[in-house]
Amino acid sequence: MPEEIGRARRWVREILGERPCAEDAALIVSELGTNALRHTASGRPCGTFHVVMALSSHVLAISVTDDGQADTTPEIKRPDPEATQGRGLGMISALTVHIDVRSGPQGQTVTAELTMEPKPTRDGVACC
Repeated sequence: MPEEIGRARRWVREILGERPCAEDAALIVSELGTNALRHTASGRPCGTFHVVMALSSHVLAISVTDDGQADTTPEIKRPDPEATQGRGLGMISALTVHIDVRSGPQGQTVTAELTMEPKPTRDGVACC
């Protein structure tokens, strides 16, 4: 199943092409897909997760839906500096303008929204 994370990243990069947000989007899909595999039924032998992207001229929305049966609800944490996990959603929130978590009968869907407006960073490189 971990190979599916790589496939999802490649799919995102292929769809977004040269857009500046492609690498951020690939990272978001990787983190959300990994969370689905680690924390839900998606990580079981026949489990799956689904990735959907919606792109407009202003926003890229990336949604990952897991197979459900999660022990916890995804949340942004402030882990201890010594912790080896728990930083994924915090990292995603730093890259995005909005994160939404919805639970449904088929599992949980986490949606992250990136703005398509380039914004400067400290090193002068523009990103989405």
